[in-house]
Amino acid sequence: MSSTEPSVPASNVLPKVSPVRVEEGERLRSVGLPGITLTVRSRPPEEEGAPPALYVHGLGGSSQNWSALMSRLAGDLDSEALDLPGFGDSPPPDDGDYSVTGHARAVIRYLDAAGRGPVHLFGNSLGGAITTRVAAVRPDLVRTLTLVSPALPEIRVQRSAVPTGLLAVPGVAALFTRITRDWTAEQRVRGVTELCYGDPAQVTPDGFRAAVEEMERRLRLPYFWDAMTRSARGIVNAYTLGGQHGLWRQAERVLAPTLLVYGGRDQLVSYRMAARADRAFRDSRLLTLPDAGHVAMMEYPDTVAGAFRELLADVRERETAGDVVPSAAPHADDRVSASGSGG
Repeated sequence: MSSTEPSVPASNVLPKVSPVRVEEGERLRSVGLPGITLTVRSRPPEEEGAPPALYVHGLGGSSQNWSALMSRLAGDLDSEALDLPGFGDSPPPDDGDYSVTGHARAVIRYLDAAGRGPVHLFGNSLGGAITTRVAAVRPDLVRTLTLVSPALPEIRVQRSAVPTGLLAVPGVAALFTRITRDWTAEQRVRGVTELCYGDPAQVTPDGFRAAVEEMERRLRLPYFWDAMTRSARGIVNAYTLGGQHGLWRQAERVLAPTLLVYGGRDQLVSYRMAARADRAFRDSRLLTLPDAGHVAMMEYPDTVAGAFRELLADVRERETAGDVVPSAAPHADDRVSASGSGG
């Protein structure tokens, strides 16, 4: 770690902050793994024997981003959602690795330890890049893949996405923190809502108040901006990788049936990338929502849930007929593993 990087206190000396929000019917637990501690939000299925699912949030998000979709799919799935290291209620990773590969390794470690795979894997934004990498390098862990506005490399980045990308530049986060030190949590949440929602008016007063409480909680965490900055840098670095570790190349290697969800009003991931993604993933279907923004699973959970059920029904039919491509063993050259290192 460079001496110019901000230091992060060890997880065992982090300050106590208010508890995170847990919706009715959800459970929250902490899972200790080598080098990381993950908070896992779960919603037990309505019937025993439901297939397992895992949800991975995006930059600045948390497992709470999936609560609405998890509740809609309680009759279909045994759902768990992770707080990635340094986000939500999970402390920073011991090694300070916030790269896409580092986050993917955390997901793989959890799935290997839990023994729940193969799972129906969901990812949004940064989580979409992470789960794409997981599905490519560990197909044995993934039954289906659902990507909501995945952060896959774009040649022409939208202007509205530039400020987020600038967080990756050394010193920008510190400058932004000084400029915005007088901003209230309400102002910050309003800005995030306007950036991420196609129609910010869809956020209910109760939902807005809950988001403000969560923002106030996060701002008291000493590693909040460090996690944001390093993860943003991880996305930028992943965009520059070529060869077999490039995200588009890995998308082409995904064997799992894939549902792609894109919003027409997304200010962070361009709507025009939907067609390219549909071509890249070999077994894909595309759901486009013209009025949705960056978090369609929060704006239109019923629609996204319905599209997933169609995917699930198709997969079950193909499995019954013996037509689904069997999960392959991990590729010998892949460097994302439970204990290895990667780019």
